[in-house]
Amino acid sequence: MNDWFGSNIVEPFNVFGKYHLVIIFIYIIGLLFLVIYSTKLRNKSLLNTILRWGLFSSLILSELSYQTWGIVNGSWNPAEFLPFQLCSIAGIIAILTLYTRNKKLIQIIFFIGIIPSFLAIITPELHHGYPHFRFWQFFLHHVLLSWASIYLVIANPFALTLKKTLESYLYLLCYAGIIGFIMNPLANANFLFLARAPSANTPLNLLGNGLWYYVNLCLVGLFVFLLQYGITRLFSRIWHKVK
Repeated sequence: MNDWFGSNIVEPFNVFGKYHLVIIFIYIIGLLFLVIYSTKLRNKSLLNTILRWGLFSSLILSELSYQTWGIVNGSWNPAEFLPFQLCSIAGIIAILTLYTRNKKLIQIIFFIGIIPSFLAIITPELHHGYPHFRFWQFFLHHVLLSWASIYLVIANPFALTLKKTLESYLYLLCYAGIIGFIMNPLANANFLFLARAPSANTPLNLLGNGLWYYVNLCLVGLFVFLLQYGITRLFSRIWHKVK
C-alpha cells in the first residue's frame, strides 16, 4: 500500500507501453460511446443524468485525491499542486459547467478541455508507471476531462461562431498573462509551461527557445482554436445535409 500510494517511483512510466495503450483504447471506446448515444444525451434521459453527475463526482474525487496524495506524502508544494495548469483549471471549469450547464462555460471548456487533455493522454508528463496511484489519477483525470468536455458540447449544443472562438482565445491569453507574469514567479512554477517547455517529450518541445517559444505557443493555440471552429462548422453542415 505504501508503494502504491507513496511518492517513490517503483515502476517508471513507459510511453506507449502496454498499460499506456490500454488507457488510450479505453479513451477511444468512451469517445465512440458519446458519439453513438449523442441523441439520447441531448434529451433529459436517465443516461444523461447518470453521465452528468458521474463525471461531476469523478472529477471532484480526482482533484481531491491528488491533493491528498501530496499532503499525505509530505510532497505538496505550490509549484506542483496548485490547480493552475491548463488541464487542472479546465477540470475545475468542467465541474462548474456540469453543475450549472452555463453556455459561456460550455464554450470555454470546448476549447480548453478537449485537445489539451487528449495531448496529455498521448504524451503525458508522468513519472509513475502502472499500477501506482499517480498513474491512475493522472489518466483518469485527463480521460474524464476530455469525456466531460465532449459530453457537455453534445448534451448542450450551442451555436459556435468565429467571434466566440476569438473571444475564448482572448480569455486564454488573459489567463496566460496572469499565470506567466504573476503566479509562476510567485510559486516558482511552470504552470501552462510558460516558464519552459515540459520535461517530457511533447509537441511543445518543437516550439523553439526564448522569444520564439512564446510566439509559437500563441500561434499554435490560435491555430488549434480556429481548427476546432472549422471542424465543428464542417461537421455541422454535413449533419444538416444528412438530416
